[in-house]
Formats: sequence, structure tokens, C-alpha cells
Amino acid sequence: MRTFLAQQAQSAHFPRTFLVNGVMQDNPEHPDRIARLRQGAEAAGCRIEQPADSGMSAISAVHTPEYLQFLRHAHKRWSYIAGASESVTPNIHPSRRNGTYPASVVAQAGWHMSDASCPIGAETWDAAYWSAQAAIGAADAVLAGERHSYALCRPPGHHASAELAGGFCYLSNSAIAARRLQRQYPRVAVLDVDLHHGNGTQEIFYRDASVLTVSIHADPVRFYPFFWGSACERGEGDGLGFNYNLPLQRGSGDAEFLSALDQALDRTAAFAPDALVIALGLDAFEGDPFGGLAVTTPGYGKIGNAIAKRLPMPAVIVQEGGYLCDALGDNLSAFLSAFTAGHGG
Repeated sequence: MRTFLAQQAQSAHFPRTFLVNGVMQDNPEHPDRIARLRQGAEAAGCRIEQPADSGMSAISAVHTPEYLQFLRHAHKRWSYIAGASESVTPNIHPSRRNGTYPASVVAQAGWHMSDASCPIGAETWDAAYWSAQAAIGAADAVLAGERHSYALCRPPGHHASAELAGGFCYLSNSAIAARRLQRQYPRVAVLDVDLHHGNGTQEIFYRDASVLTVSIHADPVRFYPFFWGSACERGEGDGLGFNYNLPLQRGSGDAEFLSALDQALDRTAAFAPDALVIALGLDAFEGDPFGGLAVTTPGYGKIGNAIAKRLPMPAVIVQEGGYLCDALGDNLSAFLSAFTAGHGG
């Protein structure tokens, strides 16, 4: 399987801390994730490739110009503030989004950053840009005739919406891949198996009947992203009925996850997509630092095999979450190996 990674650029981003529960803590979205994930991909027989620089068109097809301009220049502007923190971190947010767009970088940070778990450092834009290029490269490989490909995206993307960063995410890699695939495949499904609800992906396509969004995740009633991910969220306007959420009780393991996956695959098959994007979070693992669900390493193999057998259309696998633990690479290898086998090799 062709795997796309710009390792040097994607590794450079590393704000050391983020704000959680009112306290600055060590940032778990660590560059070492790349090395662990790369080992897992190579163990599954993947060929690592540097993505081409495809420019901004695929990114700007998903994100607003205001947001992209902010993201690209925010850290430099922030550094002009005497006594400011090392990384851009918001401290004020608008109570409504139909007010005046602010000129201050402090206010723009609050406008474009939904929380304090997406600090912007000096290398963040380049890393996010090349993470998106990995997703674009994987989509282009499928457009060129590959049955499936893998984008080793870091930083991840599924909490980023059209004009908001959040949850370690800056550019919505899965959404970018989905839009890219629509150059050739009009109907695309995004299946998100991350521990956390893919709220950014959902928001981008919430009124769009051409992209089905499906997410299996820990119930957000007391878990990030809190405000999105309930089963009642079905889409709006033209997109009504094209969003499907399957929240799971905290601590759910393989049996519960696979049962939800069976429902997700039924709904996705009913949509009859021309192509598939799998937003692959590995943080539902029982030993992940976030500790929300309890999927096992063999469970990831079962997830990959089930998706491949039930949804045999061309597919792009986009890396989302999955944090530093001894089994991180093994979980990826289990998924990719079983997915490839389910596709017939």
C-alpha cells in the first residue's frame, strides 16, 4: 500500500503544552507518533513516499480564506506581542459568530480556535500544510487507479472545521481527501473510527448530500468534543439524513465497537458511495493515554477486515488520533494488514 508522509515537516510542529482542565499540561500530540506509526505501516508492507506539493487548491476547497490566512501568519503576528506565550493560545471567544470579524490576532485566535488544545507554534503551518499534502497525495493515488492508500497525517485533522482549529487539529485532512476524490467519484463516504467524534468533518459536510459522514466514538456527553456527536445529529438542509453518529458508552471494547461498526457499514452501504475515506483514529485502544474505549490490537484487525469486505470500493485511509503507547504501531499494522487482506491483497 502506498503511504504518504512528509516526515521532516510533519515532525517539526510541537507546542510543548496545552491547556486542559485549567492547567497547562504536556502535549500528547507528540512528534514521536510519526516514528511509531511509520514502523507500523512498514510492518504491514506499506511503501513510504514523500507527497508532492499540490499547492493550496484542495485545502482551500474545504477551508475559508480568512482561516487559512490566520493560520499561516498567526504565530509571527503573535510573537510581536510583548510577554506573549510561546505558542498562540486563545483566551477570549466570541459569544456569536455573526459579529464583526476582528483585526487583533488575540481576538482572531479566539475566533478561529475552538479550544486551547490546538496551540500554534512557529512550525505549525508547515506541518499542517504537509499533513494535508499527505492526504492529497493518498487521494491522488486512488484517483490514478490504486485501490487504496494511506496518509500518515500528523497533526491530525478531524476536529478542524472550515474556519476553526480544535483538538490538536488545524486542517481537516479527511475532508480534504474526500473533496479531492470528488474530482472523479461524485459520492464519497467518510467513516470515522477515532475515539473522539469527528466534529470538524461533520460540520464541513453537514448540509451536503454528496458526502455521507459516519462516526463511531465515545459518547460526548462527558467527553471531548462535548457539544457534538450525539445520535440525534442527522444533517441539515440538503444534508439531512447524510450524517450518522454512533456514540458508545465509555469503556466499551471490541464487541460493542464491532456491533456499532456493523451498523455504520450498513448505513454506508445504503449510501452506495463511489469511494471511501476512513478517518483512522487508534486512540480507541484499551491502552491509549486518553482511556475512553477499550478496543484491543486484534480488534483493530477485525475493524480493518470488516470495512474492507463490506465496503470494497476505492479507499483512502487518513490517520487521525492514536497517542504514544507501546502498541501504537502494532495497532496500525493490525488494521492495515487486515484491511489489505480483506481487499484481496
